[in-house]
Amino acid sequence: MKLYYATGACSLAPHIALSEAGLPFELVRVDLGTHKLTNGADYTKINPKGYVPLLELDNGERLSEVAVILQYIADRKPGTLAPAFGSMERYRVMEWLNFVATEIHKGMGPLWKADIPESVKKAAMDALSRRFDYVAATLAKQPYLTGSSFTIADAYLFTIVNWHNFLKFDLARWPALQAFQERVAARPKVNDALVAEHLVKKTAAATA
Repeated sequence: MKLYYATGACSLAPHIALSEAGLPFELVRVDLGTHKLTNGADYTKINPKGYVPLLELDNGERLSEVAVILQYIADRKPGTLAPAFGSMERYRVMEWLNFVATEIHKGMGPLWKADIPESVKKAAMDALSRRFDYVAATLAKQPYLTGSSFTIADAYLFTIVNWHNFLKFDLARWPALQAFQERVAARPKVNDALVAEHLVKKTAAATA
């Protein structure tokens, strides 16, 4: 498989999932500013949507959209990163995937734009703060979103919340969310993905 990614983008979530699942894959970096690959090829010829992630399967088929790719990866190693499809436990993971996608991932959109009024950015951050309140309340009771096991929903949440490092907002208001970020970052396979994207240096102390 090939994962088309951009450093630190939402494609980090399937990168983490592939690493955690122990599946063989190749990373292909995309410059989202130019829509070029490192070999100069036009990425929009591969993915007309122009954004990442994109997962190219061994048979040449391609999948886009984070939540779909994450579930595809999880189903390659049943029971490892998500419960069995059709179970209530799986629907709970899907519920969180949808929440992260629509309420947090999308909610951060305005914060990336330099040309919008500060009042709009403040409104966006206020809305995100309410979402973080909800997530932190869950994580104050358990280590991961659905309980004691790390799932694809956690990979997605970790990736999007990690953007606070780029957007320069403080997580101190949500200690449970801060602890979650640290807990996930300490996982060896997550650390591998972060190192591969040059987001951190290799951490010898990373623990499962």
